[in-house]
Amino acid sequence: MSEGHVAPVSEVVVTMLGKPGCHLCDDARGVIERVVADEGVRFEERDITQDEELQREYWEQIPVTLVDGVQVDFWRVDEARLRAAIAKRRRA
Repeated sequence: MSEGHVAPVSEVVVTMLGKPGCHLCDDARGVIERVVADEGVRFEERDITQDEELQREYWEQIPVTLVDGVQVDFWRVDEARLRAAIAKRRRA
């Protein structure tokens, strides 16, 4: 890599922690899917009922939105905050 260039951040990943039958998760998914499509980042969803540790930690907060493992929101997704977190991660 030439001098003055910064190595790019590996692919940014937005993760939603939720569970089946969660209406707030459905709402959050819609916002997240729109943002990740616009931003060209990856989206993954994890079901907390399939992981005891996640269930214990996040049961009362779902849906939880993470950008590269850092919590951004819970219950509701703030689109502007999510976009800012993605942009910040890209600059890291």
